[in-house]
Amino acid sequence: MESAKNRILEIKEKGYDIDFGRIFENSFENYKKIALIAGITILLVTILIMAIAVGLFAIFWGFSSMTDTLADLKLENFSVLHILIYVTVLSLISGFASPITAGMLKMAHNAAKNEEFSVGTAFEYYSSSHFKELFLATFCISIWTIGITTLLDYLGIRFVRAILTYIISFFTFLTLPLIIFGNLNALEAIKGSFTVVSKQFFILLGLLIVSFIFAFLGLIGFCIGIFFTIPFIYSMYYCIYSDSIGIIDEESEI
Repeated sequence: MESAKNRILEIKEKGYDIDFGRIFENSFENYKKIALIAGITILLVTILIMAIAVGLFAIFWGFSSMTDTLADLKLENFSVLHILIYVTVLSLISGFASPITAGMLKMAHNAAKNEEFSVGTAFEYYSSSHFKELFLATFCISIWTIGITTLLDYLGIRFVRAILTYIISFFTFLTLPLIIFGNLNALEAIKGSFTVVSKQFFILLGLLIVSFIFAFLGLIGFCIGIFFTIPFIYSMYYCIYSDSIGIIDEESEI
């Protein structure tokens, strides 16, 4: 079976075909299998992050000054040094959170293969050999994205900032699956994602727009529902990767 690297070279030279209806149907079927466990995982991670954030805020600033401090935390009030620290810290947080996204993709993979998965699956890549590449890839993408968008925000060009964020996120959304399923390093995965996405720009854009619309339907009624519709995005990422690149059976490869 061809490697992900060879498949990307083939796509670069010849392109590839992808069917909107088939991908959507496969994504929805996969989503139904992971919705509950993935939703619970996202909810628990969100609660944990919020608890840590509030705890750190209380330690450094105290609850009594929370309102005043938040009011002062405006980009225009930052010095150059503070902006650099801000960009670096956010990029580091993104890097350290990337294994959770990879774990969600692993859930989708296990569901597609009818293999067992649990909440713990979302955290498997923290102890995996892929951790370094996941961290580096996400850190590089984040520091580039956050750096440019922060500069644009500082200059007051917020509309361009939003568009640029979406563009970079779109062209790099296959980076993590290329690392965990294709065994590529960070740089190869980022370049590979750009190649694959550019060859089927409009179909992939349509699929992701539909997936995000579906995910945000969870806001209707009780907003907590979004935690259980967001997993559809991960199912979509996985099915797009599986259909375009293909999942290599490691046992067969050996």
